[in-house]
Amino acid sequence: MILIYGIDSHLNPIKASLSDVIHHCMQAVLGMPEDKRAHRFFPMPAEDFYAPAGRSAAYTVIEINMMAGRQVETQKALIHCLFEEIEERLGIAPMDIEITIKEQAPYQWGFRGMTGDEVADLNYRVQV
Repeated sequence: MILIYGIDSHLNPIKASLSDVIHHCMQAVLGMPEDKRAHRFFPMPAEDFYAPAGRSAAYTVIEINMMAGRQVETQKALIHCLFEEIEERLGIAPMDIEITIKEQAPYQWGFRGMTGDEVADLNYRVQV
């Protein structure tokens, strides 16, 4: 699951495009299937979204929650893909993007009535 936070006046108009860019990187780097998109957008009024110094109204925070298992190099490749593709396709400078990856053990995930370590039919690999 991916959570995206930003100032509403900037985030709302680009939600669909940003989702496409994020999913493209998830597919390219992690091998996620086309139908495996779980993005949640949190547009906020500017007065509720404090940013570090030097950021513009385009400042966007992306939190990626995933099952543990991806290698460090894979996670870094995902972050770099996101920086590059967001800048190229949406014109948002890397200075205005903050990305965090949060890993949880498979047993800490629950979906389709089971935990992640019980699932035997994932159509993508976690160990990449």
